[in-house]
Amino acid sequence: MSTKNNKIITSDQLIKAYKLGMFPMSESRTNKKIFFVDPELRAIIPIFNFHISKSLLRIIKKKPFKITMNEAFPDVIKSCATINRTETWINKEIEDLFISLHKNKYAHSVECWQKNKLIGGIYGLAIGGVFFAESMFSSVSNGSKIALLNLVARLWKTGFKILDVQFLNDHLLQFGAYEISKSEFQINLQKAIQLEVDILSCGLSDEDFSDCLSTFLQAKIEMS
Repeated sequence: MSTKNNKIITSDQLIKAYKLGMFPMSESRTNKKIFFVDPELRAIIPIFNFHISKSLLRIIKKKPFKITMNEAFPDVIKSCATINRTETWINKEIEDLFISLHKNKYAHSVECWQKNKLIGGIYGLAIGGVFFAESMFSSVSNGSKIALLNLVARLWKTGFKILDVQFLNDHLLQFGAYEISKSEFQINLQKAIQLEVDILSCGLSDEDFSDCLSTFLQAKIEMS
């Protein structure tokens, strides 16, 4: 994997970049070069204060999808790059890097299944108490929303402090996403990456996700 200057990027170097607040992108799916971004404003989704619409609450009560974690990471990242997109910043080099990070237990995916078919998901990188959410996809209505909600519930349950989503957009605003300055993000980042938390510690099955989500929703009700 190479940068715009054709320097080879390793998985360890990518982890170091994230710890410094930078993340990789490419100009397109077919462009082989990677560049690093360190924006002046950083978008964050609040974990406990994640906003859940009434319509989404009604949907999740019906349990429309089976939820898993890390069962189909390569398929999730490929789908994020190709499903319902005419263009993407996820080139094959970034895809391969993240698959390598997944094998080393840094990168994780949450999957939504319907009739044994992958219909939604989200993937990202966990370092300390920070989850760097990279992208999500949905081929069925609400697939990505439910994947994100289940990720948030797990982050809360396992003690994560930051859910980074890089850039703010209209889609993320509905979940309560907001921007902070680069300097504030750096201060929070350096504290949170020192935490010893384990995103896998509350189980990986659909039942584990259901229990985690129920606990999260009950806690939000009690605090409201």
